[in-house]
Amino acid sequence: MARSKADILQGTLDLMVLKTLDAMGPMHGYGLARRIEQLSEEALQVNQGTIYLCLIRLVQKDWITAEWGTSENNRRAKFYSISRAGRKQLAAETENWERISGVIGRLLQLATRR
Repeated sequence: MARSKADILQGTLDLMVLKTLDAMGPMHGYGLARRIEQLSEEALQVNQGTIYLCLIRLVQKDWITAEWGTSENNRRAKFYSISRAGRKQLAAETENWERISGVIGRLLQLATRR
């Protein structure tokens, strides 16, 4: 069966962005999108418009900060970093994700009645 790139589930992009910034340090939007795609082994596709809307939303919530800098190809780019409030939110969202995925995992293990 051919593997196709999947769209990111509603609500999970914030968690992935926060975790990536926490693990990798400051990054620009394009780099964040590519890194998430790489970590998913190209199973996820991160639309450029979607990542930038997410970054704007996270800045507005004060979960990340933005600062202008120079990218690796010598272009002006906005770099994003996780904030203290973002780390707190990351911990809460990680706990929630683990709880929800555990429930779904248990449901998928139910025997099928025939």
